[in-house]
Amino acid sequence: MNKRKIVLALMASALVVGCATDDPNRRAKTGAAIGAVAGAVLGHQLDDDSGRYVGAAVGALAGGGVGYYMDNQEKDFNQAMADERQQNAIQIERMRDDTLKLSLDSEVSFDFDRAEIKPAFRPSLDKLGDLLIKYNRTIVHVVGHTDNIGSDGYNRDLSLRRADSVVGYLISRGVPGDRMRTEGRGESEPRATNDTEAGRQLNRRVEVYVKPVVEGQEQRAYESPRYY
Repeated sequence: MNKRKIVLALMASALVVGCATDDPNRRAKTGAAIGAVAGAVLGHQLDDDSGRYVGAAVGALAGGGVGYYMDNQEKDFNQAMADERQQNAIQIERMRDDTLKLSLDSEVSFDFDRAEIKPAFRPSLDKLGDLLIKYNRTIVHVVGHTDNIGSDGYNRDLSLRRADSVVGYLISRGVPGDRMRTEGRGESEPRATNDTEAGRQLNRRVEVYVKPVVEGQEQRAYESPRYY
């Protein structure tokens, strides 16, 4: 059985277990379980023979239509998440290659040193999931970051677990798992100084990159987002 079939089987099992319990938190727990599987395998899957990325069956955009497609998606993100943007819970940025970058404040979305999504933040991820389903000609990369408190290995693991939790929750909302990738970069990419609490708070974040699938350049959408 290939990796993809194993992943799908495990995801289906997690859903059955989640639906069979009366636990009121079953959606979050099921999403986290799925995310751990999806992040570990789907997030880094390669065809062993060709070395190429094995991606979702996503329709590619003609080059000339990419800007218009991402313009509409950016507008919908901004409108749907106006409250979150006003509260600085989510920041939305358009990158130079038309990728949309959403930065999620970890203080809002996770408890300290935990990887479970806060219940109060789930409605925001519901909005995100709905729009990712609507705009399905994209690949979604979820990247976790931390401050420098603790060891590098621990921080990398925590950042990955948080990214997995976001992916798991989005899968539970109907976003196809094979459209998503996860990474944990730990403390390696701070966006502010770690010498102050304010700076460390900025560094604790999860970033969601929504990359368009462009006709003739499909593999680029699956490549890890790097902006320097």
